[in-house]
Amino acid sequence: MDLKSTIRVIEGYPIEGVSFKDITTLLKDKDAFKESLDQLENELKELDFDYIIGIESRGFIFGAPLADRLGVGFVPVRKPGKLPGEIEKISYDLEYGNNELEMHKDALNKGDKVVIIDDLIATGGSAKAAAKLVESLDAEVAAFVFLIELLDLNGRETLKDYKVISLVEYDH
Repeated sequence: MDLKSTIRVIEGYPIEGVSFKDITTLLKDKDAFKESLDQLENELKELDFDYIIGIESRGFIFGAPLADRLGVGFVPVRKPGKLPGEIEKISYDLEYGNNELEMHKDALNKGDKVVIIDDLIATGGSAKAAAKLVESLDAEVAAFVFLIELLDLNGRETLKDYKVISLVEYDH
């Protein structure tokens, strides 16, 4: 199945000049959603890791079912103010602004290996921030996995020290 054909592109959202890749059309298509999970699972099944880290919020959509399929734990990385326990926090830049990410300090142990997932890699800022959170807890990033990669924003370069997997590519 051609997953790209199930993703809607909305020009000028959320700001002028941005070409937004809307995955809600893929998600509502049960066959496309299953296929995306099948492909992601296939990419990850040979990797050695203990947890999938899902970046809020669309990383949760793919990360939790993949963790279940692969028999590993799922750890959410959230936007500020959403986690009740003691947290580790980091600020980062994104394609059209900046933000912060948080993770519970007790989410990982020294030496744990993780796969970080999000729906899309643009500049790589949020992914790199998530990696820094993981590494601040003495855990290791085994790979990053994304449904969509925006090639012209060079996010892969930001993550050049890591294994990066994506299923669908856009030039812009």
